[in-house]
Amino acid sequence: MTPRGRVLAIDYGEKRVGLALSDPLRIFAKPYLVVPNTGFKPLVARLTGIIESQQVGLVVLGMPYAIEGGDTLKTTETKAFKLKLEKRLDVPVVAWDERYSTADAISELIKLGYGWKERRKLQDAMAATVILKDYLESLRREP
Repeated sequence: MTPRGRVLAIDYGEKRVGLALSDPLRIFAKPYLVVPNTGFKPLVARLTGIIESQQVGLVVLGMPYAIEGGDTLKTTETKAFKLKLEKRLDVPVVAWDERYSTADAISELIKLGYGWKERRKLQDAMAATVILKDYLESLRREP
């Protein structure tokens, strides 16, 4: 059975965590927020609050694989974060290949006319949006 509710996408970073949300029908992806990564407990508390207030039924976590598809140190760190997150959240957490999401996000922000200082503030949420958009499009391709 497919979970109900919005989808929350996470672009996990050592310093900042970008978040994006779908609409309730899971058609559109939009940037939501960039939060500082001040540790696991405060981050989970923030995510739990968002999940409850926004009626999120699924979390999609961007998985930073190497360009050729293998694991990097960042992949290993993000996999460990996913395991901890799954134990603390009441909604499913799925990993999604996030290769090129930051580059795509920066490219999109440049097209929209943002300068580098503005882009820096928004790129993590925009990267989460790219991850979420890719995930939602994959659902529409399934038979």
